[in-house]
Amino acid sequence: MKDITVVELKKRLDNEEDLFVIDVREIHEYDEFNIGAENIPLGLMMTSIDDLEDYKEEEIVVHCRSGRRSEAAKQMLEQHGFKKVRNLLGGLEEWKSKFA
Repeated sequence: MKDITVVELKKRLDNEEDLFVIDVREIHEYDEFNIGAENIPLGLMMTSIDDLEDYKEEEIVVHCRSGRRSEAAKQMLEQHGFKKVRNLLGGLEEWKSKFA
């Protein structure tokens, strides 16, 4: 599935669309700044796959600081049958440059 820009994600969140957003940064990074996503650090993603089963057919947006870790998370999820996973292009660095 095509990745998502920060502008598109912000618009959809502002419209209160039903999206499942996962922040794959470490807990201390999440605590410093977050956009309200579910925090599942990349290192815990594989052990959390079963917990995400209900979202297998839903759109999922993954993000991190720059987009690298979330790209890895996207690939993990896709390898486990998740079909609608999108990476936030530019991550929270891009988000902060536009909206902070």
